[in-house]
Amino acid sequence: MTPEPSGFVPSSPPFSPPPSSPSADATGVSPARSFEEAAVRRIPLEIIVLSAVGTAAIWLIFSPSSSIFFFAGGLLSTLSFLWMKRTLAGILNRKKAAAVRSGLIYYALRFVLIFGVFLLIILAYPDRILAFAAGFSMAVPAFVVESAKAFALMKTWKD
Repeated sequence: MTPEPSGFVPSSPPFSPPPSSPSADATGVSPARSFEEAAVRRIPLEIIVLSAVGTAAIWLIFSPSSSIFFFAGGLLSTLSFLWMKRTLAGILNRKKAAAVRSGLIYYALRFVLIFGVFLLIILAYPDRILAFAAGFSMAVPAFVVESAKAFALMKTWKD
C-alpha cells in the first residue's frame, strides 16, 4: 500500500479537530461535530416517523392508496438521504479532482434515479403523484426539526 500525499490518513474522520484542541473532548471530537453526527443519524428516522404520521392522517382523510404512495415517497426520501450521506463520506476522503468528478457522477445518477421513479409514478398513477411528492418532501420537516434543535443549543450556549 502506498502512502497518501500530505499525511492523509484514510481511517481518521475528515475535519475533526486534533486531540489537543481545547474544543475537543477525550476522543478528539468537538461537541459541535458530535451534535452534527447525531443529527445526521437522526434525520432518516425522523423522515420515517413523519412519513408514518402523515400516512395515518392521509389514510383517514383521503384514501388508503394515497397513504401508501405518501409512505413510499417518505421511504424513497430516506433511502436517498442515506445514499447521499454514504457517498459524501467516500467523496470527502478523496483528492479534490477525483472528489469533484465522482461527486458530480453520483449526484447525476441520484437525480436520474429519483426522476425515473417520479416519471414511472406519473405514467402509471398520475392521480397519486402529489401524495408521493408530499411523502418525498418529508425530509424538509426533518431538517427543520434538526435546525430548531441546533438553534436552541446555540441560544443556550450564547447565554
